[in-house]
Amino acid sequence: MWRSTTLLPYILRRVLQFIPTFVLATMLAFFITQAAPGDFLSQLKENPSVKPETIERLRREFGLDQPVFVQYLYWFKNLLMGDLGDSFQYKRPVAEVIQGPFLNSLILVVISTVLHFAVSIPVGVYSALKPYSFWDRVFTFFSYIGLGIPSFFFGLLAIYAMLQLKQQFGWDLPLGGKSSSALPTDISPLRHVWDVFLHALIPSIILVLRGISGESRFIRGQMLEVLGQDYIRTARAKGLNDRAVTYKHAFKLAMIPTIAGLGGLLPALIGGAGFLEIVFNWPGLTPLQLTALGNQDIYILMAVTALGTLLYMIGNLLSDLLLAAVDPRIRYS
Repeated sequence: MWRSTTLLPYILRRVLQFIPTFVLATMLAFFITQAAPGDFLSQLKENPSVKPETIERLRREFGLDQPVFVQYLYWFKNLLMGDLGDSFQYKRPVAEVIQGPFLNSLILVVISTVLHFAVSIPVGVYSALKPYSFWDRVFTFFSYIGLGIPSFFFGLLAIYAMLQLKQQFGWDLPLGGKSSSALPTDISPLRHVWDVFLHALIPSIILVLRGISGESRFIRGQMLEVLGQDYIRTARAKGLNDRAVTYKHAFKLAMIPTIAGLGGLLPALIGGAGFLEIVFNWPGLTPLQLTALGNQDIYILMAVTALGTLLYMIGNLLSDLLLAAVDPRIRYS
């Protein structure tokens, strides 16, 4: 474990390193977004009922008449003050616009993350303890399928299967959307939570299939490598039972690469579930970002980019701290 005299200076240095990284990442994203021809108001030029004077007035109000670098400085100054800007399309603060889709995507990501570790770790450990057994071969077969087929295709297959079950057996399965009720107030709060969970369960399972397939194979390989080390054989020769050798010694060391990858979990919270949200008509961040991209609503795109970059840097810092806590060989000075 680190002493506080070593830990605090390291965290301070990492936080200071975040500043240029964050500025460069957001600046690059802003310039790439603005590199597309036209802007949000360009589509109004095709509308004969909109006067050119109105377009110019709106351009000044939105600050689109300024050079791109000046627009970035204006956005970055507001970001430091906690203001993500106003959406061109929705004419509302960006923080209000992304709040609902962010929480919706968070539902899928949290469920899929729990399933990811709850399934991949036991499967990986079991396959390592009983390599080339019947169940190890079964897990390997399904892992190849999970890695080889895209998630959105699994989603289409799941929707087709649910449609067939509904037609053949009358099963009323959630085919899409966030809830069966038009408004949350139409049913009791507990029933609404259960309804949302049922709608989110299938997309979450499909979302995590690829992760489980890769993670379980990775944990299996790491466990097999560690179990073949000399100190494991020495521990068994000293009379330690298999459970203590497996989980107290081998598992702890084998999980170090997995802990190093935990930094990607935080940006996944803002990244959403990708095109599965489109396939299942889930009102998350991906549909919002695609709409904002089509309308060149740059402040929505920049808000998601900035939050994702910040969470990625914080996640990497937490991974490094966890690695030092788990592995006594790691020291940062």
